[in-house]
Amino acid sequence: MTDIELLDDADLYLSFAGELLDAVKPMVMKYFRTSLDVVLKSDESPVTIADRAIERALRDRIEARFPDHGIYGEEMGAKPGQTLTWIIDPIDGTKSFITGFPLFGTLIALTREGRPFCGVIDVPVTGERWIAKPGETMFGGRRAKASGCSTIAEARFYTTSPDMFVGEEAAAYERLSRAARMRRFGGDCYIYGLLASGHCDIALETGLQPYDYMALVPVLEGAGGCITDWSGAPLSMQSDGRVLASATPALHAQALALIDR
Repeated sequence: MTDIELLDDADLYLSFAGELLDAVKPMVMKYFRTSLDVVLKSDESPVTIADRAIERALRDRIEARFPDHGIYGEEMGAKPGQTLTWIIDPIDGTKSFITGFPLFGTLIALTREGRPFCGVIDVPVTGERWIAKPGETMFGGRRAKASGCSTIAEARFYTTSPDMFVGEEAAAYERLSRAARMRRFGGDCYIYGLLASGHCDIALETGLQPYDYMALVPVLEGAGGCITDWSGAPLSMQSDGRVLASATPALHAQALALIDR
């Protein structure tokens, strides 16, 4: 499949992603704010029956529609495919989900040879959805656009939790967040939707997995923002989980300089 053919098919794939999300939303809402058994995985992150049931439903529908596509999910691992792979996170923000906080999301990305091509951030409780293909991110039927913030002194900073940073990473987090105009906490993938829509300007996180960040890449880039690892390299399946997102290239360069001291 050529790049032009892939671009021509972007709307088809995004329409299908929307169908997937609409199909699993009732499952999400059925489990939300109910009594669930929580199990700790080997990395000490929590998982529930909701995570696994939603991912199973997503995988079954993808396999039925595109049997030659790969699938990589948080709970059930990887299924090899030809050229295109769906990256799915059934509940991004499981800690938020199990504590009744509504700003968790479901993430879907479509990658070609490991590079994000299309992405969707869906926040089922609020009904908000960011939909992205190369050069365009849509929110509520309109183009999403990151803010024009170009200096850290004017930036609104977000991270999901300061607890994720330790050692040298904690020092980098403090340098960057303290230099910003304000800093806020919580939100998981919702942060990146806010950034794509111009409501905040910079986000810093660490310890993420591909299913946490691959869908964010087209959403941020399609809205005019930047998202890389902490060294400024593009995010990929092999990235180390340290993510920096910014509203503009100028702001991103300043942030990279601060965290790399």
